[in-house]
Amino acid sequence: MADLRNNFVGIKSPNPFWLASAPPTDKAYNVERAFKAGWGGVVWKTLGEEGPPVVNVNGPRYGAIWGADRRLLGFNNIELITDRDLYVNLREMKQVKMNWPDRALIASIMVPCEENAWKAILPLVEETGADGIELNFGCPHGMSERGMGSAVGQVPEYIEMVVRWCKQYTRMPVITKLTPNITDIRKPARAAKAGGTDAVSLINTINSITGVNLDTFSPEPSIDGRGSHGGYCGPAVKPIALNMVAEIARDPETYGLPISGIGGVTTWRDAAEFMALGAGNVQVCTAAMTYGFKIVQEMITGLSDWMDAKGHRTLDDISGRAVPNVTDWQYLNLNYIAKAKIDQDACIKCGRCHIACEDTSHQAITQFVNGVRHFEVIEEECVGCNLCVNVCPVENCITMEPLAAGTLDRRTGKPVDPNYANWTTHPNNPMARQAAE
Repeated sequence: MADLRNNFVGIKSPNPFWLASAPPTDKAYNVERAFKAGWGGVVWKTLGEEGPPVVNVNGPRYGAIWGADRRLLGFNNIELITDRDLYVNLREMKQVKMNWPDRALIASIMVPCEENAWKAILPLVEETGADGIELNFGCPHGMSERGMGSAVGQVPEYIEMVVRWCKQYTRMPVITKLTPNITDIRKPARAAKAGGTDAVSLINTINSITGVNLDTFSPEPSIDGRGSHGGYCGPAVKPIALNMVAEIARDPETYGLPISGIGGVTTWRDAAEFMALGAGNVQVCTAAMTYGFKIVQEMITGLSDWMDAKGHRTLDDISGRAVPNVTDWQYLNLNYIAKAKIDQDACIKCGRCHIACEDTSHQAITQFVNGVRHFEVIEEECVGCNLCVNVCPVENCITMEPLAAGTLDRRTGKPVDPNYANWTTHPNNPMARQAAE
């Protein structure tokens, strides 16, 4: 049976599924329920400095994007860091860690970008017995207007500076949580590494407005007729998160930097994809808020069953396995040729493949053959774009079939070249021509 035990920068947990710093981890009651359900660890909702707690709105805090079946696809959150007293949180954290010594408990922290503020809070957190800290450099709303959250995460120099302070004033492992609201995620990751961080976690939420009420003309969620931008999360952000995790994992300057993957993890498969792209574990929020804490049981069982079926014994067997296969467009093999193929037995004759290809692609799928409704790929026109695969409502009805080397490509009239070739040496590339000259 697969061993799901996780060791992330020395922080041990029985499985790689942690709850992210968010409303589900705001108090001992929630965290205890999460651990009973089977979560391997939690990142406690972000703590602020000593003094009057932050003030949250008393109305709606969430907006949503739904699929046609009302399934939650994207989630918008305007809630701030914990609005509970710092010392109440610290006492509860200490007790929870005593009750659950085998689970990972990480303290998320956000205080002003001043050395004394960090120096003051770190010993208080350390005294709880927490396994590590996560620096919240990602919150895009509310706190960023106060010079914290993403206001720090968008400035690599600030990231490096604060990480250095934390490494100086605590023995605990430091995880730096990065904001996606930036052009190049590699730069803040490099800064965190330069400051001595033990790991990075990403992505935090994406700046967003999920919708506008067309009766009141107020963004949602609406507070007394007005709305604000918030943080976007949920399944819809997973592709963005996967790319950013991969960018850090394959960057020569951050290669090998431990990563905790966050962003739309809803199933065991999502978790496996994050780990394949370099994450050492994953953090979950929206899925727990949508389906409850027991969803982790499906994640654990699914990941374990898949690893058993594939012969993977430990998480190390899958972590980073996909990273060597991530490349830049210019290095993709231009001599690779694939064509769409429709399984006529599985086809339900809906015609979606035809109309998508006819209207928006390459007119490579028939609608009628000999006067009968029939959908078939016209190989002479098919460029292998796979649009039809993605719009077909029947799984595996349309597949992409590679052409073997030497096979005639009916579209070009040329045999498939067995040799690898990419854009850097292609004769149509102006840069390649200049280099040759």
